[in-house]
Amino acid sequence: MITVDRLTKNYGGYRALDDVSFACRPGAVTGFLGPNGAGKSTTMRVIAGLTPATSGTALVSGVDYHDIPNPGTQIGVLLDASAQHAGRTGREILVLSALTMGLPSSRVDEMLELVSLTRSESKRRVKNYSLGMRQRLGIANALLGDPKILVLDEPANGLDPAGIHWMRGLLRDYANRGGTVLLSSHLLHEIEVIADEIIVIGNGRIVAEGTKAELLRTAGTFVKAGDASALANALTAAGITTTPSGDAGLRTQADPATVGRAAAAAGVALVELRPAEGAGLEEMFLQLTAETQREAVPTEGVTS
Repeated sequence: MITVDRLTKNYGGYRALDDVSFACRPGAVTGFLGPNGAGKSTTMRVIAGLTPATSGTALVSGVDYHDIPNPGTQIGVLLDASAQHAGRTGREILVLSALTMGLPSSRVDEMLELVSLTRSESKRRVKNYSLGMRQRLGIANALLGDPKILVLDEPANGLDPAGIHWMRGLLRDYANRGGTVLLSSHLLHEIEVIADEIIVIGNGRIVAEGTKAELLRTAGTFVKAGDASALANALTAAGITTTPSGDAGLRTQADPATVGRAAAAAGVALVELRPAEGAGLEEMFLQLTAETQREAVPTEGVTS
């Protein structure tokens, strides 16, 4: 289990993390989402003992990382697949890790097979690896000590669709066997597919957390018209508050009948009108982090 409690990290006058608290439970994949610079990587570095916290704690199975004997057997970490010794072979990197943890060399062979790096590939120098191969090697290194916890920052970077599918199955099986997974990714669809629980961070603060079902469950109405601007103006004139939703659609708390009457009265032809049974992860993410996005979410003709 990972327990983060009131974690704060300052860099000079800049506060990267501001009173961050959350927990990742065994048997679950926890998706960690946020815009660039939101604090995801800093949080993971504090958990992994690489960055000291200004205040607060980040505990692994109730213990600070630095107090864990032989930490590689308790927590596997992959924060940057490119940060591996480029002059060593993939096998050498795993052998050195195995020696450090006191593991038999047979464990290296098991991990190479698990991540589908062939014997010839394992003998190549890492500088000649593709990013996808480095990701596989990094995952092998994280799993080498058979840890109970995994912390992975953007592990799907560089993987092709088959590789992403493989990683999804690997992490799902790991969690199903009781492991704890904290996974960050900018591939929102992958988080939506694999995550059991989701944490969203923006500007160094947690803006939402809960099970995937809880966070994606919404009420109200989804509506879409050929002329999005005319629809937005019609609903605004009728006193109906809306927010952007999906691909040029709108979401409102009003019921479908009320929305339909307002559109009909204004002569706006609708192409979709239905109860909003659930928001997609991308939509939820954009709404929760709208104030922290570099790119503005289009809101022309829309009130909120």
